[in-house]
Amino acid sequence: MTDHFNDKTKVAVTVAEMARMLNLSRQRLHQLIGTAFPYPVYDIKTRRPFYTEELQRVCLEVRHRNCGVDGRPILFYARRGGAPSPAKRTKKVKQNGAHVAILDAVKALGLVNATANQVGVAIKVLFPRGVEAVDQAEVIRGIFVHLQRQNRSDNVGR
Repeated sequence: MTDHFNDKTKVAVTVAEMARMLNLSRQRLHQLIGTAFPYPVYDIKTRRPFYTEELQRVCLEVRHRNCGVDGRPILFYARRGGAPSPAKRTKKVKQNGAHVAILDAVKALGLVNATANQVGVAIKVLFPRGVEAVDQAEVIRGIFVHLQRQNRSDNVGR
């Protein structure tokens, strides 16, 4: 084994921590234990599984080389949650400086997950003639209420 993993290892780590070190989910690590990765050892008193420093090195080497402890090649994919899923497509709305200011204001009011596209769509729905002749406070309030109603827990999935 190579020694370039020494700075990443500890005396002992839990299975969850080993999964984080390998950039895998706990579930995926459990699926691969016994084939690609070695079994953890168990504490006699607590009966909790853990990986010793040597087992950590073995696991990190498996991940680095893409070759399991059973000698078979294994391919790893990126962990979920990194890239957004291609959910339903929304029509792109042209964004201008006013929309950015409105988006910032809506986020400051608590809708931190609001997007420029959502603000643009809301503007088209609520103010079909544009927002130039409308007081900005009224625009922000209308957009905030509109987006908040869309994201209510009883409205999700509709």
